[in-house]
Amino acid sequence: MNKRFRRYLGTFFTVAVLGGCALPSTQTNTASAVPANAAGAPLGFEVANKPLANAEPIDPKIPDVSNFKQTGRASWYGKRFAGRRTANGERFDMNAMTAAHKTLPLASYVRVTNTTNQKSVIVRVNDRGPYVRGRVIDLSYAAGRKLGLQHVGTARVRIEGLTPQEAMAARAELVADANLPKTSQP
Repeated sequence: MNKRFRRYLGTFFTVAVLGGCALPSTQTNTASAVPANAAGAPLGFEVANKPLANAEPIDPKIPDVSNFKQTGRASWYGKRFAGRRTANGERFDMNAMTAAHKTLPLASYVRVTNTTNQKSVIVRVNDRGPYVRGRVIDLSYAAGRKLGLQHVGTARVRIEGLTPQEAMAARAELVADANLPKTSQP
């Protein structure tokens, strides 16, 4: 009896799925209702082939989190999440200096310092997490590598919020460093 019931149930779901595919679409064209930027792309999506030097943050108003301080365990995440959407709608780039935090406002900037080796990075919060007990921040692979986490996986860190002015100065420095020509060492 149980075997027969499962067979009928499977047949029912198969017919329901195939029947749903055969129905005409009831979706209407709502393309005009979606706000678009000058290039015609929906807001929040990057315009293709835009150089890094001309990149603008999605939210031009950077939240002031200068009074935020926290210590705890940090980890990094990379390839497994590459290309997935983050909480603010961007695609995750493991080579960008970004982080996931449970409560900090998205688009805010923080300085993360590894308390073991005193290495420090400035990252932009663009995602929510971490979802592992005992962790306070998840860093992108690039940020984790600069802090020396790529082999150990986690480390004790100190997180300090930045003012919008400090964040813009850090961002300008990062863009300037990215545009410096590579010099060959003799």
